[in-house]
Amino acid sequence: MSAQNSESKKDTEVLVENPFHTARLKPARKGKRPPKLRAVVHQSGCTGCEVCIAGCPVDSIELVPGPDPDNPSFKQTVEIDLARCIGCQNCSQDCPWETITMYNTEDAFLAWGHETLKSELYIAESTLQKIESEYAFALPTELAKEATSED
Repeated sequence: MSAQNSESKKDTEVLVENPFHTARLKPARKGKRPPKLRAVVHQSGCTGCEVCIAGCPVDSIELVPGPDPDNPSFKQTVEIDLARCIGCQNCSQDCPWETITMYNTEDAFLAWGHETLKSELYIAESTLQKIESEYAFALPTELAKEATSED
């Protein structure tokens, strides 16, 4: 497959919430209205120092392991769960590398797509289907609809 075809496939691939990630076991974010701002990590500059994790009051920041399974703490980074972020700005103020930026809620999802190099919280729909078929496991119908629906 050529690089151009690979790039266009990446652009058209649909990402869904990873229902198997441990972050999905946390309580849902409270509040009826979405926050005005949401935080996005520019992963290309993140060192994975975890300072932002300590300051998050709603535990919406997850550590993304590095590419080497034998040494996951090498080249690790963080990812902010946009569904849980309350826009408090603690992480952006605490980050010593200034790699966390606050965006208007409407713009945060687009910025997330441009700035996220590796995600554990959101996976390609084809990957989810592969996991389900490989392990002969399917989400209950209600959960599957929630995972693929866009809010």
